[in-house]
Amino acid sequence: MAIKIYNTLTRSKEKLKPGAPPLVTFYVCGPTVYDYIHIGNARVFIIFDVVRRYLEYRGFAVNLIQNYTDIDDKMINRASEQGITVAELAEQYIKAYEEDIATLRVRPADIKPRATGHIPQIIELIVRLLENGFAYISDGDVYYHTARFPDYGRLSHQKQDELLAGARVEPGEKKRNPLDFALWKKKKEGEPSWESPWGEGRPGWHIECSAMATHYIQDTLDIHAGGADLIFPHHENEIAQTWGADQRPLSRFWMHAGYLNIEDQKMSKSLGNVRTVRELVERHDPLDLRFLILSAHYRSPLNFSADLVAQSRSGRQRLQEMVANMLGVLNSAGDAFSEPEQRLQTALSEAQNRFFEAMDDDFNTAGGLGVIFDLARSCNIYLKVGHPYSRKMLEDVLQFYRGINDLFEILDISTPATLDDEITAIITRRDQARAVKDWAAADRFRDELQARGIILEDMPHGTRWKRK
Repeated sequence: MAIKIYNTLTRSKEKLKPGAPPLVTFYVCGPTVYDYIHIGNARVFIIFDVVRRYLEYRGFAVNLIQNYTDIDDKMINRASEQGITVAELAEQYIKAYEEDIATLRVRPADIKPRATGHIPQIIELIVRLLENGFAYISDGDVYYHTARFPDYGRLSHQKQDELLAGARVEPGEKKRNPLDFALWKKKKEGEPSWESPWGEGRPGWHIECSAMATHYIQDTLDIHAGGADLIFPHHENEIAQTWGADQRPLSRFWMHAGYLNIEDQKMSKSLGNVRTVRELVERHDPLDLRFLILSAHYRSPLNFSADLVAQSRSGRQRLQEMVANMLGVLNSAGDAFSEPEQRLQTALSEAQNRFFEAMDDDFNTAGGLGVIFDLARSCNIYLKVGHPYSRKMLEDVLQFYRGINDLFEILDISTPATLDDEITAIITRRDQARAVKDWAAADRFRDELQARGIILEDMPHGTRWKRK
């Protein structure tokens, strides 16, 4: 089955057909590095981390580019407040960003360009826009001429007169049309600046992604992605810039992750409910946060609350416990393959097919999680039967979960957990007490283990344990 992706541009699911298969060129808009990333930002980066992993899992070679916006108004203002340079501020928060996404198990991009490292490419792109009549100079600033691009508004599915109704002109802007946007801003006192054919200044926000994407990928991108908040104006403007400069589409697919709310409210500084990743991982396991984000389809709104994180932790621990139990009986398993194995084999085969169906259908991680929970129930039934277990059956199931975890990274499926010799000896003595029906001694040993955080489960073919 081919992978289908919902394309924001066409508002429909389309089969992924890369321009140069098996290569998939993938550009994800990165952070503006003036502050710590929040959980809404994290949703975007986790989602597209999983998309990248799944494409690779399905045999594609992915070239992922993710930029850093390291010059803009917010950065200039924040650096001024802190009494440091914009470059120093950028270094501080790029380092923080990379630490935070590593904590969330997000793999780094293949190429991580910075806007300030691509000023020549930005200037070259603006020159082409001017030559093609899609830009104009106004008192040292350079603006994109939106009236020259009839398709402006196509990505956000808005007509230009509708966009005009909500447009605003910032103080100091001298543009011909309220929808026009800055490609280059004339130098102001105290701001970083670079030389250009139009005088000293700095790039506007939107131009950097077009310049860097077309610099590293000379052909049309296969996928361009980001949060839903970037559809307009950022991605709309990227499309206009690239077409105006090169008369070609910037990307075949446009993917956007939905909004994240905090306890059913929009996350905003005015409400005081912005939750940074850095503060959340002090209270929650990063894998629980990752699990919660993957529990909803990426295009759907997602609510975030402590209760929902707790539910995610509970669900993740159920899966973790099942995997630990499978690992725990692996060494004592043999060659048996009877009716219980046949039932589990059928469940595994169905799970594999259903998982691929879910993920091939626009990367439905929520559906994928549902599949692995269904299989976990079959695994628990198998373990409770208590017959001599099949090593091959256990290894097949564990291999499936390892493959899923390479995509979702929500579990620990390394080696069986171990106990120290003293606790192992207590479990052995309890088993011996049960064998001679000394229930009082067995209960004392159980209580002692529980006090140490070890919970026991008595099975027909031995004792299983887990940590609280």
